[in-house]
Amino acid sequence: MLKAVILIGGPQKGTRFRPLSFEVPKPLFPVAGVPMIQHHIEACAQVPGMQEILLIGFYQPDEPLTRFLEAAQQEFNLPVRYLQEFAPLGTGGGLYHFRDQILAGGPEAFFVLNADVCSDFPLSAMLAAHRHQPHPFLLLGTTANRTQSLNYGCIVENPQTHEVLHYVEKPSTFVSDIINCGVYLFSPEALKPLRDVFQRNQKDGQLEDSSGLWRGAGTIRLEQDVFSALAGQGQIYVYLTDGIWSQIKSAGSALYASRLYLGQYQLTHPERLTKHSPGGPRIRGNVYIHPTAKVAPSAVLGPNVSIGEGVTVGEGVRLRESIVLHGATLQAAVSGSLLRCSS
Repeated sequence: MLKAVILIGGPQKGTRFRPLSFEVPKPLFPVAGVPMIQHHIEACAQVPGMQEILLIGFYQPDEPLTRFLEAAQQEFNLPVRYLQEFAPLGTGGGLYHFRDQILAGGPEAFFVLNADVCSDFPLSAMLAAHRHQPHPFLLLGTTANRTQSLNYGCIVENPQTHEVLHYVEKPSTFVSDIINCGVYLFSPEALKPLRDVFQRNQKDGQLEDSSGLWRGAGTIRLEQDVFSALAGQGQIYVYLTDGIWSQIKSAGSALYASRLYLGQYQLTHPERLTKHSPGGPRIRGNVYIHPTAKVAPSAVLGPNVSIGEGVTVGEGVRLRESIVLHGATLQAAVSGSLLRCSS
């Protein structure tokens, strides 16, 4: 059996995503018509043997999150549970804190996915690679140019075996063009190094991180505390993908991710894409329109537009490269060159 863990973070993070995250929690922000983390859940649900999906984070389990979890369980016929951290525990602390829930039932392995990434999530291919050559840690990697790579975790691999020989999180100088995608497949024994970090933190007492903030023993950073420390020891390997991938850290990056997912819908969810029909708005390229939205026939939408729940798009409106959030009303100005928007 398999499990999946989606790390959704908490309200103290994601400041670059404001003000979009003020009204809706970032993990539920709509990207290409569905909540950001629904793309993750859909990918996990398609993996044969998947038994449970766990969300770990520091958000309060409010009504929108609870409603989303209930709908996801019904749609995918899988247990989808939220485990709330008692404090922000980093990318690895929640995994160790909730280790009993993750390992309950004896999973063969478990996926770990950061919520703020956009990907086609080649999980089945990662699983096949893991089963062919089992190791505690398998990281999904992709390539970036020299400048872009400085913004991510950089991986130096053995090109023959794909072992991670060196790992540096956001290096100050160029290290490698292979970057960490924030999607992993862990064996149960991967939790042992997390235990070692936790015990070391307890022994050392309170630790001061690079930002000058004090963090408790339960805070574990997968990237710095585990990957960097274990690289070159035969425990961490990388699976390279040439599929779609991006981070979602800001409003602009959400638009880019929406474009990628809308393009992916051509293969994965063609039913989500709106087609041009007589008497309907003019559709250019990939466009998603929520069934409850009202769009005037003279509107022109696309390419890469996502129209949310209850949206009204008035006569003469032109939209491209946009995400229109639920309940908004868009009307063309008299000149036809501007939009007025209210919600």
